[in-house]
Amino acid sequence: MISTARFMGAAVLSWICVAGVTGAFAQSGKPGCVLTQVGGTSRQILKCNNGLTITPERGAQYTLLDRNRDGNVDAARLQRKAILLDAPKLPSGFEVITPQAIAAVRGTKWAVDTSAGTTAVFVVRGAVQVTRPDGNNGVVLKPGEGVDVDTGRGPLIVKRWPAARASALLARLGQ
Repeated sequence: MISTARFMGAAVLSWICVAGVTGAFAQSGKPGCVLTQVGGTSRQILKCNNGLTITPERGAQYTLLDRNRDGNVDAARLQRKAILLDAPKLPSGFEVITPQAIAAVRGTKWAVDTSAGTTAVFVVRGAVQVTRPDGNNGVVLKPGEGVDVDTGRGPLIVKRWPAARASALLARLGQ
């Protein structure tokens, strides 16, 4: 299980990103990641020196964290819209924290979408552990599976996502 207290006690802000807003990445020279534009489009991709790639949906709001202060991003706090992550096997793993859920991995490709009191997590490759912020009701998602997490306390229900739903989310992320 993921310890919310561990996260809160060790969090160190790297920078705040608002995808698709000119100038939002003014601090993109921070250690560990470089922002790039995707060929003549407005799509942005953040490539980190630890092998992590983050593709935000236009208008996504997220904060990148370097909790152990080693110059590498090891978590993201997602406030709005979706991000697609492609993470190699990282020694410390990687977490995406939303108001409703924490999604953690060691190496995989997955999307996290948060809006209107719900967080959806979908796995493209690998496995992702999803819990509520209090660490309860955790599940592990495999490729093609997703979970919708609301503010309730009930069990998280893993579902194989229909191709249309998965494709719609991934299309928002340029996939």
